[in-house]
Amino acid sequence: MKVATILNIGVTATFLIVVGTVSLIATREWGVPKPGKLMELGSVPDFRLVESSGAERARADLLGKVWIASFIFTRCAEECPAMMRAEVKLQRNLPVREDLILVSFSVDPDYDTPERLRAYAEMFGADRSRWWFFTGDKRSIYRLAIEGFRLSTMEADPENEMPILHSSKLVLVDRRGTIRGYYDSMDELELRQLVRDARRLLGERT
Repeated sequence: MKVATILNIGVTATFLIVVGTVSLIATREWGVPKPGKLMELGSVPDFRLVESSGAERARADLLGKVWIASFIFTRCAEECPAMMRAEVKLQRNLPVREDLILVSFSVDPDYDTPERLRAYAEMFGADRSRWWFFTGDKRSIYRLAIEGFRLSTMEADPENEMPILHSSKLVLVDRRGTIRGYYDSMDELELRQLVRDARRLLGERT
């Protein structure tokens, strides 16, 4: 077995352990949400990044909107395409409203230019009027993922099909920029719950 392969297996194993630990801590701290009530799980910190249109946008541009966040990258071979397909299906099931939007952050911003993100969005059928794709400063995006959203993100072997390891969770954020839920993008039942919870947040008063 090649040394690079062994190292990559080790990195992947470490990543899975970190993800599991974060999930366990989250479960212990937050518990199971009460029926009819979505818990407040922290606030998304301020950020300023470049959207796929080329325009700079910040957290302030999302205030007043209910939004669903994800972290992806266009060179991802398996997990991200599966996430994108799940989100496109989610896009079809969500109400069409100006105050409800999907937001994807690239964890490979040095490669994922606005042009590449636009092409990626078009390839999957993302409605960019309802779905923003962000790139920008790598350090800022990693800090946002890890410290802001509490989602594990780390670099792996650059020669591997998965040079970046990241969470496949979708995150529901309310109009005030408060995190209200985490959902497994590969779980159909959780995606249905996400649609219900997003509709519930749309009805909340700020």
